[in-house]
Amino acid sequence: MTERILIMGLPGAGKTYLAQYVLELLERANKKCLWLNADRVRTEYNDWDFSIEGRIRQSKRMREMADRLECDYVICDFICPIPEMRKNFEAHWTVWMDTIQEGRFDDTNRLFMPPDKYDFRITEQDAPRYSELVAVTILNGK
Repeated sequence: MTERILIMGLPGAGKTYLAQYVLELLERANKKCLWLNADRVRTEYNDWDFSIEGRIRQSKRMREMADRLECDYVICDFICPIPEMRKNFEAHWTVWMDTIQEGRFDDTNRLFMPPDKYDFRITEQDAPRYSELVAVTILNGK
């Protein structure tokens, strides 16, 4: 079974940077991993609708894509600003990049609701350091 890893947070929080490091560490541990970046998925589908409905559609799309992949872990980095999106995605592991107070998009800043549940809350932009903590914990299981 593929485990879904959600790396979420405001734009500019360091999600993509952390995802790259976590991917590398899991692959070094001989795990088959794939990575879905929300911007690349939006490009692939030519869907730049950032309304609530568009964001919810994106969360469902990310879950469906992740579930079709055959690997040990799929890392998905996307903002995931509202609880309904997190519920739709249903991550096995959630990393909240809580490194900035606001991102570059006012509508996203207003919409973003901090998660109630997460496995990791990262408050500093130091991907090399925190990726090891995330990867080792995931490899050892909950």
